[in-house]
Amino acid sequence: MVKIEGTLDEIRELVGSATGTVDNARSAVRSTKKAASSAKKTVRKLSDWQRYIKNSRNHIKFKSGAKKGRLNLKAMAVKFKRSKKGRK
Repeated sequence: MVKIEGTLDEIRELVGSATGTVDNARSAVRSTKKAASSAKKTVRKLSDWQRYIKNSRNHIKFKSGAKKGRLNLKAMAVKFKRSKKGRK
């Protein structure tokens, strides 16, 4: 515990300067965080599978059951692998 002695004005000055440094630190952190997030990231080329999935023509969906409307990834993978054999 710390004992603080002085008038109200002196105490306000002490506490105000302490919170001021905290605010300055926060703003400094925010500005460095912005600078870090704005740095360009290298964009990698999509894999063949990712490009296949991205194309909505290739989507095979469950017609009925609990998974109705979801992508049938197993069937899509089979179709993808079979289509790849002809290309190589």
